[in-house]
Amino acid sequence: MLEDRTEQPHIVTCTAPVNIAVIKYWGKRNEDLILPINSSLSVTLHQDQLKTTTTVATSRSFQEDRIWLNGKEEDITHPRLQSCLREIRRLARKRRNDGDSGVDSASLSHKVHICSVNNFPTAAGLASSAAGFACLVYSLARVFGVEGELSGIARQGSGSACRSMYGGFVQWIMGNKEDGKDSLAQQVEPETHWPELRILVLVASTERKPVGSTSGMQTSVKTSCLLKHRAESVVPGRMVEMTEAIRKKDFTAFAELTMKDSNQFHATCLDTYPPIFYLNHVSQQIISLVHRYNKHCGETRVAYTFDAGPNAVIFTSQQHVPEFVHVVQHFFPPETNGADFIKGLPVNCASLSEELKQGIGLEPMPKGINYIISTKAGPGPHVVEDPTQHLLSSDGFPKKMM
Repeated sequence: MLEDRTEQPHIVTCTAPVNIAVIKYWGKRNEDLILPINSSLSVTLHQDQLKTTTTVATSRSFQEDRIWLNGKEEDITHPRLQSCLREIRRLARKRRNDGDSGVDSASLSHKVHICSVNNFPTAAGLASSAAGFACLVYSLARVFGVEGELSGIARQGSGSACRSMYGGFVQWIMGNKEDGKDSLAQQVEPETHWPELRILVLVASTERKPVGSTSGMQTSVKTSCLLKHRAESVVPGRMVEMTEAIRKKDFTAFAELTMKDSNQFHATCLDTYPPIFYLNHVSQQIISLVHRYNKHCGETRVAYTFDAGPNAVIFTSQQHVPEFVHVVQHFFPPETNGADFIKGLPVNCASLSEELKQGIGLEPMPKGINYIISTKAGPGPHVVEDPTQHLLSSDGFPKKMM
């Protein structure tokens, strides 16, 4: 009977969040360790709307390490996956050697099966790699009994993944050491700090980016003088100002810094040679819409930020969500009305005055936005206790092959 039980894989499932940088990370000083040329700061989005779920199983019956992403088996020999696996196993061995009874010695030599799914489009500029690697590292740590600081390991999978190891408002401190031991994420404020803050993801495209973040950064570091100026002379001051704005819940300061930093990041992409265009005509129209809306209101009510892709992430206050969502619907008339266009947290109805429509004065752009995800700041990774939620069945293989 005991023999049978040892054959059963040890299975753990966790979820991890997406984060959106308001002070952007772009450019590495060390490609292998993923050490950035500047610090960055992000907001962790709520997992009720956007998350990665990962199940990890270990068993002595497994012949090799394997991974399935969104229903498809992928190459586990990818260097970044290997970095995370190697580091977690190294820490588990270290704990065992230090005499920690919480580490099962036998399982350290077992192979792993990993299955991971996103509930949002991969590689569409929605920080899927950040959630994915954060979830991978958190799940592996649970399986192998590793505790303590994990953001440095997540960073070696995908730089921004270190920020998804925490909820709320998170900074990634660039650090100075060559070995990267001081390049870690830290929570600035928890997700409960600013309850009125709301986030809208305007999905303009679910296609893959023409230039991936990794290659884009490499070209920018080599060719953009503006990027060097940004990292050395602009970001350090902005990190201080942004932390202060968040602590004080000063939306105007937060919003203006967020927009300026997004614009400067995309300016460094244009300053890259050859230039990189992540924003499309829909993105540019959203930028115009936000500035015209704020001007019409006589105050900064809404802010945009764009990562390496065309989708806008909008920050606003809960009280302004209904009106702004209806402004978006008016100027980007959707193919489908109603429920399919707005996903996530419910949005109340609002009517738009003719004065507001004329004050913004843009030509509507039909079908420019596929849908809106309505969300807020949320917590960091956590373990899913319900075994029915495992993505791997009791034999350690994916439950449903797509």
